[in-house]
Amino acid sequence: MAFLEMASEEAAVTMVNYYTPVTPHLRSQPVFIQYSNHRELKTDNLPNQARVQAALQAVSAVQSGSLALPGAPTNEGTVLPGQSPVLRIIIENLFYPVTLEVLHQIFSKFGTVLKIITFTKNNQFQALLQYADPLNAHYAKMALDGQNIYNACCTLRIDFSKLTSLNVKYNNDKSRDFTRLDLPTGDGQPSLEPPMAAAFGAPGIISSPYAGAAGFAPAIGFPQGTGLSVQTVPGALGPLAITSSAVTGRMAIPGASGIPGNSVLLVTNLNPDLVTPHGLFILFGVYGDVHRVKIMFNKKENALVQMADANQAQLAMNHLSGQRLYGKVLRATLSKHQAVQLPREGQEDQGLTKDFSNSPLHRFKKPGSKNFQNIFPPSATLHLSNIPPSVTVDDLKNLFTEAGCSVKAFKFFQKDRKMALIQLGSVEEAIQALIELHNHDLGENHHLRVSFSKSTI
Repeated sequence: MAFLEMASEEAAVTMVNYYTPVTPHLRSQPVFIQYSNHRELKTDNLPNQARVQAALQAVSAVQSGSLALPGAPTNEGTVLPGQSPVLRIIIENLFYPVTLEVLHQIFSKFGTVLKIITFTKNNQFQALLQYADPLNAHYAKMALDGQNIYNACCTLRIDFSKLTSLNVKYNNDKSRDFTRLDLPTGDGQPSLEPPMAAAFGAPGIISSPYAGAAGFAPAIGFPQGTGLSVQTVPGALGPLAITSSAVTGRMAIPGASGIPGNSVLLVTNLNPDLVTPHGLFILFGVYGDVHRVKIMFNKKENALVQMADANQAQLAMNHLSGQRLYGKVLRATLSKHQAVQLPREGQEDQGLTKDFSNSPLHRFKKPGSKNFQNIFPPSATLHLSNIPPSVTVDDLKNLFTEAGCSVKAFKFFQKDRKMALIQLGSVEEAIQALIELHNHDLGENHHLRVSFSKSTI
């Protein structure tokens, strides 16, 4: 529970009236709002007061369009000793690709961004971002840590870096020094074209080349259902909201110019004796909603997989290309085809082309589904859910053993016996078990749900 004192009684009435018919959610938890008996809050010596005040000051600073606090000097003396102007940012639940431009749009709300370096470490997309002033970094961390860039996914985890300055050698899609437009790209990419360079402006007056240019709103989103949409937080987090198309989980990524808008993947080096359209539907369905699958009639080690959108195709390609399936290393690339065609009437197909666009097994059709938050690379440990009470440890172990797996460990969740973790002999075994046993009928109208886990037993 918490108390929140608004600037006026009118503001409090507006807020309660707004949220009475539509319950807001914070981090998937419903929040209920009602009037308090208190007329004002006494906040002098509460333990968390420093953090609360800092958060309020950050919001006020964004609302006013300036990060200078009334009566507060803006020199480094106001910042915690040794605090760096460089933030380390980790993106969790990376359901949609996050580009350097998207990060620039988000973090520019809190001050001048000088440099950004992006990289992948421990299978996580990370970035280092340097502000002109440590105070800017402080406000950005207070306001953005724990927020989602897109609906129920791409969660920001922010810490201060030990570095005090970043050394950027190249301006490309992985690193950028916004104060130096003369740097080479370093990897054979074309350098910034003059219109784009002009869009960046002079050092210190930075605007994203994508803001407005493609008709997109700025990138960070708090869509309806999270309680932080553009309509509900006027002036504060509102400027950071994306369009309501994000609610469907099918938005275009602002600034993601490196991703061709193709949702069809070409999957090669398959085992033609064992792979089926349904198997590819289940496997690729871990990373997005699969609409159609076509195994090539004359070359059955190749297939086309059509995802719901280009971002899901990119995600599936990133996670599955290079994994072993039925003894062969699967390869996935973007196809030149824009859609998978169904066979014409009378055309011989042998059941190699399937339309799954209306399948009840799509994992991501519900906006804000928890599945958005549980997307992990293939691993030997599988997360099992929807287990009925009558099913025992031995029942589940036997189920996986009969599917040809070696079970190394098993554990029911302590607080929720409907879920469990099972560790198999290899990642390849786990991939094949997921294909075979996801949606397996366990009786009592329960169908087993299987996902890759980030945990081990």
